[in-house]
Amino acid sequence: MGWPQRATGNAMATARVEQPARSPGAERATPGALAQDGALAQDGALAQDGARGWVMVGALFVCSTLVYGLIRSLGAFFVEFVQYFQESAQAISWITSIGVATQQLCSPLGTALCNAYDAQRVVMAGGVLASLGLILASQARSLPHLYLTMGLTSGLGWSLVFTPMVATVMAHFTRRRTLALGVGFTGVGVSSFVFAPLFQYMLDNFGWRGSLLILGGLSLNIVPCGALIRPTRKKAPPPKAGGKADNGGGGGGGASAFRSLLRRVYRYLELSLLAHGPFLTYTLAITFFNAGYFVPYVHLVAHSRQAGYSEYRAAFVMSATGAADIVGRVAAGWLTDLGRARLVHMLTGWTGLTGVFIVLMPLASVAGSYGLLLGFGLGYGFCAGALTSLVFAGVPEIVGMGRMVGALGLLSMLESVGGLLGPPLAGYLRDRTGSYITSLVAAGCCFLLGSLILTTLPHYFSWTGPPPPRPPDGDGQEERQDAGAGLLGSPASGSTNGTASKDSDHSQTCLA
Repeated sequence: MGWPQRATGNAMATARVEQPARSPGAERATPGALAQDGALAQDGALAQDGARGWVMVGALFVCSTLVYGLIRSLGAFFVEFVQYFQESAQAISWITSIGVATQQLCSPLGTALCNAYDAQRVVMAGGVLASLGLILASQARSLPHLYLTMGLTSGLGWSLVFTPMVATVMAHFTRRRTLALGVGFTGVGVSSFVFAPLFQYMLDNFGWRGSLLILGGLSLNIVPCGALIRPTRKKAPPPKAGGKADNGGGGGGGASAFRSLLRRVYRYLELSLLAHGPFLTYTLAITFFNAGYFVPYVHLVAHSRQAGYSEYRAAFVMSATGAADIVGRVAAGWLTDLGRARLVHMLTGWTGLTGVFIVLMPLASVAGSYGLLLGFGLGYGFCAGALTSLVFAGVPEIVGMGRMVGALGLLSMLESVGGLLGPPLAGYLRDRTGSYITSLVAAGCCFLLGSLILTTLPHYFSWTGPPPPRPPDGDGQEERQDAGAGLLGSPASGSTNGTASKDSDHSQTCLA
C-alpha cells in the first residue's frame, strides 16, 4: 500500500534537520531525532518512537496472535487428537514441540533471508507457509502427517514471520522499545483469552478438521501485515581496493567465491556470538524458560478436566491466564522503560514468580478449590506475560544494538532445544504417573533454574549496569550494516555521520 504524505513528510523532516548548523558531535548525538512523527529524514534513516513504528507494532500484534497465540491455544485440540489417533499424550505433544522447535531452529534462516533480500517479502512468504501447513493438517490421516504439516510446514512459516517482525519493531524504537514490544506481544495474550473458548466452540461445531481449515484461512492475515514493512532499497557494495572483485581477481575464482559466501553467511548469522560468554549464559537461561513455557498451555486444560471440572470451566482457566497475560506484558514494558531497575533484574523476578505460580496451580487442584486454581492461573498469566517482552529487549544489553538482529535469530535457534524437549518430557511424566501434576511442577522448576542462571551474568549484581558491549571488528562492518537494511526497511547508508554506528546504541544505523 502507498503512503500519500511521504514526500511532504520528507520535506518537513529535511527542513527540521538542516535548518540549524550542527557540529559533528551534535550530529552524532541526535541520530534518533533525524525524523519526527513517523516521517523519514532526507538521508532515509528510520524515525524513532514515531507513528510509523506504532503501525509496525500493530502488525506485530496480529502476527504474534497468529503465531504464538495460536501455538499456545493448541491445547484445545490435545484431547481430540488423543481420542482420534489413539496415541499417547507424549506422542501428541510432539506436534506442538516440532512446530515450536522448527520456528525457533529456522529463525536464523529468517534473519539471513531478511539480510539478503528484505523483511517484507520474507514475512509475506512465511504467512503463506503457515497457512498452507494448517490447511494440509486438516486432511491428516495419521499422526506423522500432523508432524509434517502443523509441525514442519507451519513451523517454517512461523520462523519467517516472528523474529523479523520483532527486529523490525525494535529498530523503530529507542526510549519506548520494551513498551512497544509489550504492546505488540499482547496479541498472544488476547488470543489466549479469545482462542481457548473459540477453539472449543469450533471443535464442537466443525470438528478438528474444520477448525484447522478455519485457522489456515486466519493465518493468511499475516501476508498484509508483512506488506506494511517498507521494502528495501539496497545499495551496491563498494568495490574492493585496487579494483579487484571478491572472487580473487580471476585465478581460483570458484574457491574464492565459496570463501566469500562463507564469510557472508558468518556475518549475516553473527556466528561470532557463539564464542560470546554472556550471550551463551543468557541463551542457556532462556532455554530453560522455553522448556517450561509451553507446558501449561498444552496440559493445563487437560489437567483441569482430569481434576473434575467441565470443559468450559477448564477452558475459562486458560482464558483467564490470557487476560492476565495481556496486562502483564504492557505493565512490564511500562515499568522497565521507567528505568528504575535494570532490565535483567526485572526479568529474573518475573521468571522466578512464573515458576512459583506454575508449581502452585496443580496443588490448588489437589485441594479441590477452583477459585484457588483460577487465582494462581491469573498470577501465572501476569508473570508469564511480563517476562516475554523483556527476554527480547534484554538482547541489546548483552550484545549491543549492532549485533541485535543476528543475536535474535541465534537465540531463537538455541532456545528451541527447550521448546523441543519440554512438552514431550511433560507428556512422558504424565504417562508414567497418570497425572499432570508432575509435568506442571517440572515446568515450574525449569523457570526457577533459569532464574538462577541469570544471576551468573557479568555485572549482574551491579545497579548501574554493565559497560556498553564492544562492537564487532571493522572487517565486514559496512556489509553487515547494508545487510541489516533488509530488516529495517530502509537503506543502511542512512547515517549523517560515519561514526554514529560506533558511538550510540540508539542510532538506527547500527541496528544490523
